Amino acid sequence: MSAAASLFDSSWISIAALAAVVSDAFMPLIPDGTVVIAATLNTSQTAASPILLGVGVALASFCGDLLLLRVARRAAGWAQRRLNRKPGAATAAAQVLDLLETKKGRTILLFRFVTGGRSLLDLVAGTSEQPPRHYLRWSALSSSVWATYIVGLGYLNAHTFNTSWISFAVSCLAAAAVSAVIARMVQRQRRLARQAALAAAAAETEAAATPAVVG
Repeated sequence: MSAAASLFDSSWISIAALAAVVSDAFMPLIPDGTVVIAATLNTSQTAASPILLGVGVALASFCGDLLLLRVARRAAGWAQRRLNRKPGAATAAAQVLDLLETKKGRTILLFRFVTGGRSLLDLVAGTSEQPPRHYLRWSALSSSVWATYIVGLGYLNAHTFNTSWISFAVSCLAAAAVSAVIARMVQRQRRLARQAALAAAAAETEAAATPAVVG
């Protein structure tokens, strides 16, 4: 009880962190990891408080995915318009759908660490014909992994540096570096998927153009 009390004594930053994580699925404007790190630094006096915060962040992340997925299922037209809002978005959505069919677990885990990747995944999964239950299982796992990582990063740096602003800056820089590395991995994965799709299309065109040999 004392750990829970210490968490909600500074409830505004904790509530802001949870709200940022939920809303990041819909509007990835402010990096939710930054707010979670700030909340972690603010609640790192005891060992239990970051654990409670991590559980809350994982639940908030999963709830955000679930909400956007249900919205995309019920308002497919709105979701499709949002996917088509940027140039090349339709192609990216098709690539992501292929990745969800071939490398679902890896794709969902990696995209959770990339800004905007979570929204793209939720919208693609929501507008696809695939049953959502398998996607939500991986969403729950990726939410838990990301929450453990981002809260653990803030907690580790809070106990490494004596000054809170240094802990915050180092944590944010480390998180940004990890996101940049994973973003490059995601881009490579999408590029390989695009090349595979082009190769398959070329093979189909060549097969269609080749006259049948009559024996």
